[in-house]
Amino acid sequence: MPNNIPHNAYTNAPQQHPNFILGSLQLLFWLFFRPAAWRNHLKRIHPQLNSESSLITLIRQGGWRLIIQGIIILPILANLILALVLFILGVPVKAIVNRVVSGLVAGVGGVVVSVVFGGGNVVSLALGVGSMAFGMGRVAEVVMFGVVLGVVLGLAESVMLDVRLSVAIGLIVGIAVSLIGDVAEGVALGLGISINSWRPVVLFPFLTVWNYLLSRLDKKRNAKSSCLLRYHSAFWDEWQRLQLPGLDKYLLFVLEHNPVEGKAALEYLSTSPQRWTAQAVQIELDARNLQACTDVNAIRQVHPSLAIGELPSPVKPILNIFRRISEDVDAVLHQQSTYHQRLLLKNIANKLNGHLQELDRSSDKYTVRFRPIVVSWRDIVTNYIEVVAQATELSQEIDSPYVTGVPLTLEQAIFTGRTSIGSRIEQLLLDRRRPPLLLYGQRRMGKTSLLNNIGKLLPNTIIPMFVSLQGAPSSASDYNGFLYNLAKGMINSSKQQSGLILPSLTREALADDPFTRFDEWLDQVEQTLEQNTALLMLDEFETLDSAISKGRFDEEDVLGMLRHLIQHRSRFKVLLAGSHTIEEYQRWASYLINVQVVHISYLKQEEARQLIEHPVKDFTLRYEPDAVERILELTSSHPYLIQLVCGEIIVLKNEQDPSMRRLATLKDVYAATSEALKSGSFFFADIQNNQVDANGRDILRFMAALGEGAVVSKLTLSYQFADVYERTIQLLLQRELIEEVGEGYCFQVELIRRWFTR
Repeated sequence: MPNNIPHNAYTNAPQQHPNFILGSLQLLFWLFFRPAAWRNHLKRIHPQLNSESSLITLIRQGGWRLIIQGIIILPILANLILALVLFILGVPVKAIVNRVVSGLVAGVGGVVVSVVFGGGNVVSLALGVGSMAFGMGRVAEVVMFGVVLGVVLGLAESVMLDVRLSVAIGLIVGIAVSLIGDVAEGVALGLGISINSWRPVVLFPFLTVWNYLLSRLDKKRNAKSSCLLRYHSAFWDEWQRLQLPGLDKYLLFVLEHNPVEGKAALEYLSTSPQRWTAQAVQIELDARNLQACTDVNAIRQVHPSLAIGELPSPVKPILNIFRRISEDVDAVLHQQSTYHQRLLLKNIANKLNGHLQELDRSSDKYTVRFRPIVVSWRDIVTNYIEVVAQATELSQEIDSPYVTGVPLTLEQAIFTGRTSIGSRIEQLLLDRRRPPLLLYGQRRMGKTSLLNNIGKLLPNTIIPMFVSLQGAPSSASDYNGFLYNLAKGMINSSKQQSGLILPSLTREALADDPFTRFDEWLDQVEQTLEQNTALLMLDEFETLDSAISKGRFDEEDVLGMLRHLIQHRSRFKVLLAGSHTIEEYQRWASYLINVQVVHISYLKQEEARQLIEHPVKDFTLRYEPDAVERILELTSSHPYLIQLVCGEIIVLKNEQDPSMRRLATLKDVYAATSEALKSGSFFFADIQNNQVDANGRDILRFMAALGEGAVVSKLTLSYQFADVYERTIQLLLQRELIEEVGEGYCFQVELIRRWFTR
């Protein structure tokens, strides 16, 4: 604990005062109010000690100080105080002496009894302290016996007490009952035994006043170190289960003015009977943290502080809203294009408006606190959209609609063409044999973009459920995590693409038998689908195969589950997507019989022209015809490379004089090409390092050196690379890096050829 935290504050293991008398009184206080401190004190004496350890064990473990304090000092102090009170009340000295002596003798006798019957040190200590009762009169005597029992029972480590302790308690109860001669004494015994039940209630109003005075004094002192908060009853009365009024506001005040001590107090309360305070304060701190976001940069940075686990929380759904919005804003501000920033920020503003409507319909008590923050965030995002638009208009910049490096989402209107592929998928979905589909194509060919937008190409009766296996599902540590993330992706995608709300599935529901529970959840999904068909699209299936190869998942469990889903659930169609064929992963071929391949390749020329000249509505850049033709020649209508080159052209044009800015020439294309090779280096390096082997790289470099459009004869290649020719050429053809032209081969894409000349 930090040095500036007061000694013995905010801990269940305080140090005992070194003074024998004050330390003895501290022990008595712990017995009645802080049993955790008492237990920790025993552990500090020796790790094997507990509340049921006998006096003999205590002696053996070096607990002499505790024995002297509990059996000698405390009884003497108690009886001396009693004697003083009796003297003031006018009781004769002789009677006082007799009562004190009787009390001490009875206390020692009680200790001896507990030792003989093997009682715990709690019994011994409590009996020693309780010896004062014999000097107080009959009813008080019975009360004290009850108090002794109450303390013992309260400190017991479990409901089933140790047999030896039970014998000692039984003996004490027997003696006490024999002393009861009237109703008053019976009531007194009951009050004593139940002390830990009624004492917190009786003291509650007095403690409330005490705590209020502490808070008032601390506010006058501005909670200077050290705070008076440590004297609040929440930190020393463990039996108080009633909510202490004003504690949350008091703690918030201390956190503002003395954060070190406030955090220590918050940590203590999080595991105490006043845990409600820690929860309320943490929720308020989260709200203040969100409220402090006054611009988009603050919003984008706040999501790491909103880490939300699996434990239930009353504000978890609300905090999830803010976390997702923060993550979305962060992703948007990473966009280089102001066009995409404005487009995606408008979508975020719409989401915030939707959340406001949900909060208006909610009866949750935290809605009132968080709704103004949602309004504030919406206004911040909306204002930023206007600022970006005005800045773009003033500078006359061309907004770039092109997206490179990330898949196109539903919000990005640049998605172009692919209608023939959509028709092919729709046709196969109607096949009564229900074959699984494989969407196969090279990297950056637009597979994920197509899956994100496939709802635009298919009838409304088909509900797309897109799940990327590259993320959480394949990286999960067990089946619970895998199936939970699979279901989560299906739920989110169906809501986003079709507006269909699927039943929820929690991790807890999957705990005992994950595959059975997941299958039962699929039953509920089918009921929700009614007459519609679910298209389950699993992108990057290679990553799941890698997880199986590493032994994280069993092949039969995962692929068997997919096969069962395909064969026995008529409402589901399965589509895999990847840059490899099923033949390259034999285990998949044996489970997914009769896979139908849908090949996604280069755009058709008319689709490519649209992507260049009219990527979005009201696009302000115009191209010379020769410039368009040259882009087509350089890219061979590869969707990623078109966007890469066109994006570099816009960067170039925005650096030119406004009088030249709105027309792209052939010269601009040549200038942008060299920049595209630099900015797209990750794409080209992936081809070089991951899609071909060393032999493939040698052949590609050999062909590239011959120049643009060069056709290398099969005879030349077979002679030059005799040992690896056939297998390597087939791989390069499959990767769509080269194409057959007559009796030879050439590069399919000029930009890729240029990369291999570097």
